[in-house]
Amino acid sequence: MKNRTLNLLIPLFLFSIFSWGQEKSITGTVVDGAGAPVIGANVIIKDKARGAVTDFDGKFTIGNVASQDVLTISSIGYVTQEIVIGNQTDITVTLQEDVSQLEEVVVVAYGTQKKETVTSSLVSIKSEELTDVTTPEVSSMLQGKAAGVQVTASGGGPGSQPSILIRGVASLNGQVTPLWVVDGVIQHGAPVINPNDVADISLLKDASATALYGSRGANGVVLVTTKRGKIGAKPQLNISSKVGINQFTSGPFKVMDSQQLYDYHQEMGIEQSWFSEDLLGRDNDWLEGGTKDAIVNDHNATFTAATDKLSLYLNGGYYNEEGTLRGNELDRFTFRTNLDYKISDKLTIKPKIAFSFDDRQGTAEAPLYELFLNLPWDQPQFDDGTFVNPNDLPVDYLWYGRDQRNYFFDQQWNYSDSNTFNLSANFDFEYKIIPNLSYISTNNFTLFRDKDFAYTDPRSNGGQADNGSIREDSANRRTRLTTQMLKYSNVFNDDHTINALVAFEYNDYDYEYFRAVGIGIVPGSQTIGRAAEAKETEGTRNDYAFQSFFAAADYDYKGRYFAKASLRRDGSSRFGKDNQYGTFFSFGAGWNIHKEDFFNAETINELKLRASYGSVGNIPTNLYGHQTLYSLSGNYDGAPGAILFQSPNPDLGWEQTYEANFALDTRFFNRLNLTLEYYHKTTTDLLWTRELPDDSGFDYKLINAADMVNKGFEAALSADLVQNDDLNINIGFNIGINNNEITGLVDDLTSLPVGNKIWEVGEDTGTWYIRKWLGVDPQSGLAQWEVVDEDTGETSETSDWNAATLQKVGTSTPDFIGGFNTNITYKGFSLRSNFSFSQGGTVYNASRQLFDSDGFYPTFNQMVLDDDWSRWQQPGDVATHPNPVRAREANGGDETQITNRRSSRYLEDGSYLRLNNVTFSYNLPKDVLSKIGLNNARIYVTGDNLFTLTKFTGADPTIANLANDTASDRGNISLGYPIPRRYALGLNLTF
Repeated sequence: MKNRTLNLLIPLFLFSIFSWGQEKSITGTVVDGAGAPVIGANVIIKDKARGAVTDFDGKFTIGNVASQDVLTISSIGYVTQEIVIGNQTDITVTLQEDVSQLEEVVVVAYGTQKKETVTSSLVSIKSEELTDVTTPEVSSMLQGKAAGVQVTASGGGPGSQPSILIRGVASLNGQVTPLWVVDGVIQHGAPVINPNDVADISLLKDASATALYGSRGANGVVLVTTKRGKIGAKPQLNISSKVGINQFTSGPFKVMDSQQLYDYHQEMGIEQSWFSEDLLGRDNDWLEGGTKDAIVNDHNATFTAATDKLSLYLNGGYYNEEGTLRGNELDRFTFRTNLDYKISDKLTIKPKIAFSFDDRQGTAEAPLYELFLNLPWDQPQFDDGTFVNPNDLPVDYLWYGRDQRNYFFDQQWNYSDSNTFNLSANFDFEYKIIPNLSYISTNNFTLFRDKDFAYTDPRSNGGQADNGSIREDSANRRTRLTTQMLKYSNVFNDDHTINALVAFEYNDYDYEYFRAVGIGIVPGSQTIGRAAEAKETEGTRNDYAFQSFFAAADYDYKGRYFAKASLRRDGSSRFGKDNQYGTFFSFGAGWNIHKEDFFNAETINELKLRASYGSVGNIPTNLYGHQTLYSLSGNYDGAPGAILFQSPNPDLGWEQTYEANFALDTRFFNRLNLTLEYYHKTTTDLLWTRELPDDSGFDYKLINAADMVNKGFEAALSADLVQNDDLNINIGFNIGINNNEITGLVDDLTSLPVGNKIWEVGEDTGTWYIRKWLGVDPQSGLAQWEVVDEDTGETSETSDWNAATLQKVGTSTPDFIGGFNTNITYKGFSLRSNFSFSQGGTVYNASRQLFDSDGFYPTFNQMVLDDDWSRWQQPGDVATHPNPVRAREANGGDETQITNRRSSRYLEDGSYLRLNNVTFSYNLPKDVLSKIGLNNARIYVTGDNLFTLTKFTGADPTIANLANDTASDRGNISLGYPIPRRYALGLNLTF
């Protein structure tokens, strides 16, 4: 580079004599000290009212400049620079960080924005804050890291993906999880992304932040930005490798061993001939046989390179996770490449491609319920090691469990395979029409393909009825999205910054599914075409489309006063012609008080007020809710037929949410950050599937049925307790409080029972509606429930469950949720931790109806009573549980004492405090690494889900189904696959 510069010096000098003073255009790139683009930097011609703002790549173009002009380059968090243009036409400016200033630029809807001028509610989480959890799913990385954001697990199986709730539930029967957007592309559901590819995640929480996503923004938006090559940085190869062990943990939930179960049966008064002390010689631990310590592997190779014209990011990943339940293993392969290439000063192309491939071969997973339900007196194997078939036992060999199931026997042969392929391809480009005005085109195509194969051997109990079977399933999904945008950015008189955009967007989707089942097979056959008979064929197809027009603008005066507004018009195929389009808007304003001349408080570095208001929408999960639907699955006398099942509703409309947000952002002593927010959102025309009477000829009709309000308070605090060259200590804390209330119901109703919940005006949407448990009568030992007199409201007790009154008993909505974290670094060492918590809210522990049945299921294993529980034995005992003998005898007639029926008895406190992760790492010294050709090396040990403090007696309180689209299912916890405890060792190398 030096020789090239010297060779060009003389002609460039001669040329400058003639060009000095002549006007021209200049382009450039602004980067930070690490070579990363500085987004949103102001590039101003000194003493003139013109300039530009750098784009997503840190690039800018300014026309009509003279050689003697001076460029002033500034950005929040960096030291301002001045550069004489001279003969330069393309320059690269490196800004140095200014630790005395705030620094951040955040990703917002369809662009970026300086954090200091943001008027809406959002949380930006950088990649270094997301790498503390060993997971193949991005959702898991957000646990406990943002106020008002709740991550609810779906289970602990390999590849299980949790759901996210932002600011509570805003729909009764529609989607409640947020919209995902990856690199500007709206996703169909939560995407499969390698966490190693993530550069930044922005969580958009209020209507002002999400309004540009219109009809899909009511539940918040998760914006994911993937990594790119850093301009000005030398090429790098990064190798990361992690190996871990997953351990099965069922929390406080334990089932009885042989002695405990024997004592329990004695208490029930079992007198059958098979019940004797000989049973104590058998004590099989089914759980131990069906679970294991499972290995996890996570390996990535990443290459990045960038020049003034090209930016390249390449990553290949391999993730392998064995299930802690035996017989399930996930292999995931991922690849991503992001390329930006500057063809000319005006045109930059930005192709991207990413894919993932999930492979599960030979899956024969141990059934969780059987592991707990099977009795310890039943042995899965004979003495010679062969597996016992409970349906074909030798003479005088007993199987004591009710269901006569030994999963080991069938799983000698039965298995399933599945393969899932996800592809996402972009061809994006940006064209600078004139200085400050660009045309940005985003064009995406995704393809999803899933193939499943299930083999049931004719020798297995499951295959005897059909002489074995083969089932094949295939699913294909395609989505397309195009966004065509004009974006304008400019700075006037050094003080006024304007950004504006107008855009058109189109997004469509189609899906098809097919299943075939063949029966009568030869053992070991793998081809459905060789089955003797076709038992079942079925399939489906569906599609949808969106068309949108939107515009937005923001204004900033000296970084002191700022405002933003947006408008979006959405059209959706899910509504009839009269309601096919909806309009959504937002506006917001902010004031950086600390930048006022009158503000002179040395201890307060930032004091910012912001307020916003906006509207967003929500769409039905039913793709054809406005139409008459027929089922074509029926037939009559061998002829195909159509059966009515959905009544049309041409007046079906959008769910509309209007939200106001008020916030205060502060920073004290240049160490303590505090954000306080209050929000109030009103949702109207909530969707509901109304069941119809038989004489209507239809099963149901989708209608707009209710209105509701969500309001809440959020706080986020971070503090740099110690800051020096060797030691840094940082802590963070966040909390979110959400309250919701139904404010109106269809047809002037005041209440509407829905499953185990009730929607009632003035009540929480998660209100339980079941019989109230009053415990055990100390004198009689009988179970008791509450009766409420309809006329007087007086209460009394009854021992007859049928006579008890259905009533409101608590809610599944937590009182508050949150998280906190710590980060301690000393020289090359680092210790980080992350906690999450939820307080209040009751969850229904449905598994206790089986495992805590008071003798109703004598041939199922039962749970060990919690330390605070006891059984009634004699008059005067104050106990939590009745004696099991009555429920056992009720099997024969008197149903009044079946005590394990649905009631508030099984409602439990869903509160918990969980240590999500602890990571201890060491970065090797640079002087050592340079000798072996390495730029960076980091070794670390980490632990996930290390402990949970809770009063919940089930396996895992976090699997509470709170993000379920069906309101009546929220807060129900069955015996889900618990999230495993994980320990891992990792190494990162950079060349």
